[in-house]
Amino acid sequence: MMAKEQFIQKINQSYSPKGAFIQLGSGILDAEIVTDAKVNLALKMMNRHGLIAGATGTGKTRTLQLIAEQLSDAAVPVFLLDVKGDLSGLSEPGNTNQALLDRGNAVGIPFEPASFPIELFSLTGKLGAPMRITVEDFGPILLSRILDLNDTQSGVLSAIFKYATDNQLPIVDLQDLKKLLNYLSEGPGADEIKADYGKISTSSSGAILRKIVAIEQQGVAHIFGEKEFDIQDLFNKVDGKGVISLLNISDVQDQPLLFSTFLLSLLAQLFKQLPEVGDLDKPKLVFFFDEAHLLFNGASKAFLSQIEQIVRLIRSKGVGVFFCTQAATDVPESVLGQLGNRIQHALRAFTPNDAENLRKTVRTYPTSDFYEIDKVLTSLGTGQALVTVLNDKGIPTEVVATHLVPARAVMGPCQPSHYAELIASSEFTQKYQERVERRTASEIIDEKNAAFQQQQELEKSKKEMAKEASKPKPTSRTSNRQTPLEAAQSTASRTLAREGVKFLGKLANGLLNSFFKKK
Repeated sequence: MMAKEQFIQKINQSYSPKGAFIQLGSGILDAEIVTDAKVNLALKMMNRHGLIAGATGTGKTRTLQLIAEQLSDAAVPVFLLDVKGDLSGLSEPGNTNQALLDRGNAVGIPFEPASFPIELFSLTGKLGAPMRITVEDFGPILLSRILDLNDTQSGVLSAIFKYATDNQLPIVDLQDLKKLLNYLSEGPGADEIKADYGKISTSSSGAILRKIVAIEQQGVAHIFGEKEFDIQDLFNKVDGKGVISLLNISDVQDQPLLFSTFLLSLLAQLFKQLPEVGDLDKPKLVFFFDEAHLLFNGASKAFLSQIEQIVRLIRSKGVGVFFCTQAATDVPESVLGQLGNRIQHALRAFTPNDAENLRKTVRTYPTSDFYEIDKVLTSLGTGQALVTVLNDKGIPTEVVATHLVPARAVMGPCQPSHYAELIASSEFTQKYQERVERRTASEIIDEKNAAFQQQQELEKSKKEMAKEASKPKPTSRTSNRQTPLEAAQSTASRTLAREGVKFLGKLANGLLNSFFKKK
């Protein structure tokens, strides 16, 4: 084991960045807080991404809060997922008590209560300004994740999105998607899409349609539509402090795929819209992805590939991403390798699976001359963590057990009246409250169907007219040929004429004979 003095010197050399930094706390030596060993995180390394992990109740949320507070002080905007609705206390200064004063003194950073500017957002619009996104911006890969589609169905969805883009059919909400799906699978567009994009089978379209209806019944449809959330609204500052944007999902906790995938869609929008800025002295935005394990569970290869690409490249846009979860093993290796800053709270090894996860977690940390990492991880108390970050030269620092700085704002939800006031006074509540309707794919498809029906009726009318024209016309009455009735009448007339002549002849003969006899 290293001597205490050597340990302190090594930690201070490792964690003393030049320029601005985040104060995490002080090193712990054999359960003793060593205030001379300062553990700091260089602000310019915050866009190298990070991981905050630990078992339930070990202080992950408060670590997230203390980092967000200091980022706000440094004029860096922050986005946080508020899973339980207990981060709104950031808007109110914390209550001073002896325990907080003692901890501040112990780590060498006196406790000073403070409040921070926050904005409240919600996916339902009930707990803050509504956040919406259009279906086309959400994209087929993320939508396939929410719908739980197989590879074939995901391919069909991608073809539909491509067709919509090529034909300028805006897919704003799920109604647009359903109309387009029916039009291209069973409607007039079936032949149109077949040549360039491939035929859509009725079984695939039916399966996709049923899954769309299922998520509509779960109340998910409301996140799709307009007015769409503008990501530029995440970069605000007030009185020189970065605004902390909170997405409160306490009313949709039972829909993890929804909110985790929605967060990734926000990251995707940031990645697509922000310009390249290279390495900055401090990030433009830090994005905290809480409950990160929900994002990766059961994810397809295409989905994981998109996550990896965003995490790898978004740092050049000046955005840092921190994943918060229970264990490092919750994050795929391809993503974990991009997370240079690690704050690991206590882990528990109550089951064989826990023990296996502990061994895997230990292997993700640099070796230490001072700590037995597996033992330290199971013995850390609440508010303590094992830390390794990137220094200002991008080199991983020594692993050190740390007693963390206490958060300065209220560590819990703010007062309900204050919460309601924050929502009512927010410019974003006014901006996003009302939905916007415009001409989208649904209306265009209805017009196409109506035009197709009209064309069908016109062609049917033309066929009927042509059929009538092809029928034989009746013969002219000027013909000399007699009808059977006319022939019978003629025969009768001739017979009567003959009989009349015979009668007149007999009558004349009788009169003459009678005349001559009298003579």
